[in-house]
Amino acid sequence: MIIFFKLLRESLGFATTSVKADKMRTFLSLLGVTIGIFSIVAVFTTIDSLKGNISRSLSALGSDVVYIMKFPWQLEEGETEFKHWEYRQRPSNTYEEFLNLQQYATTAEAVALSVDFSKEVKFGRNSISSAVISGVTADWSAVSTVKIGTGRYFSQLEANGAHSVAILGYGIAEELFQDEDPLGKVIKIDGNNTRVIGVMEEEGSGEMISLNASDQLILVPYHYACTMVDPRLMGPTIVVKKKTVADNDEFISEIRVILRNARRLKPTQKDNFSINEVSVLQDVTNQIFGTIATVGWIIGGFSILIGGFGVANIMFVSVKERTNIIGIQKALGAKNYFILTQFLFEAALLAILGGLVGLLIVFIGAETVSRVYDFQMTLTLGNILRGVIVSTAIGLVAGILPAYMAAHLNPVVAINAK
Repeated sequence: MIIFFKLLRESLGFATTSVKADKMRTFLSLLGVTIGIFSIVAVFTTIDSLKGNISRSLSALGSDVVYIMKFPWQLEEGETEFKHWEYRQRPSNTYEEFLNLQQYATTAEAVALSVDFSKEVKFGRNSISSAVISGVTADWSAVSTVKIGTGRYFSQLEANGAHSVAILGYGIAEELFQDEDPLGKVIKIDGNNTRVIGVMEEEGSGEMISLNASDQLILVPYHYACTMVDPRLMGPTIVVKKKTVADNDEFISEIRVILRNARRLKPTQKDNFSINEVSVLQDVTNQIFGTIATVGWIIGGFSILIGGFGVANIMFVSVKERTNIIGIQKALGAKNYFILTQFLFEAALLAILGGLVGLLIVFIGAETVSRVYDFQMTLTLGNILRGVIVSTAIGLVAGILPAYMAAHLNPVVAINAK
């Protein structure tokens, strides 16, 4: 342990001397390490932030929820291409199918139906030309995350009937009402008077990628939505939430059987609907970010390679400048491993110095993005450790050859070197 601290102290001293001896040379040599660490850590910090954002959005969709739609979220079994035309020809979900699932699906905790469309929304002189509106059934709040900030959710009577009431997303409420309280006010949706009974909590502009986009959404009862659009043309989505105790395969099989019976499909006929699970999106997301991470390593790897050459250059110069000192050390009994370790420590310390500068730049960049763009980016401990470990590895690899040369110098030749 004493030898370790002695090596560390001497290596730090020699490294400091090398840095001070030629600041420009040191700056240019370590710039590659700084850029390499910055590239890798910046990529992984961005990936982690985006992945966390998407994961939060997927969590809002529900891990125990399936979405029954015309289109699948991935290639269906036995298919090698995405058959857009075939999927488009599939029949739309119907209210009767929703009722069948609600009545017969014993593994389902809740079933809801949703139809999405765009209409002009007005309040006084303020208007939104293409506001996104979702007509939903009573159990929508049970299968989806609906957080009411002020006001209330639909009553059972309002949800089951064609009552002209609405729950506004936070952004919609801000745009239409500005400083006014929207509760109880009457807005016009496609010319229809609609009373506002609630406003959802603010989702936040920091969510760069949002699958729910509740800030810019208006919820209305399903039957009220049907007075404004034909649901058969819009392709409603049936959302089914699984009971906690139910087996997932049994849950999916039961839904498939009920829908096939409702659509009178023969045993030999393929499903003309898709049962989409959120886990599929999670798998796709992991694959995408895995690919991005690999690209990030490749891009950063070139910079790291250049940085490694820079560190090696400093170490070769350092060996040459300290040849006499190395000879004296060996003449006084210093072992080869002592000289070797001393130079490796120095190379690692120099690389870590460059890496720390890269980490500092990433930290400043992440804080700037978080403040300016209202998108949360955080330099995590994992990424800090990744940067330190990679920069240490660069130093050790780049310093091994100069250190080996220094350790195997002939002490007589080294002392007499000019």
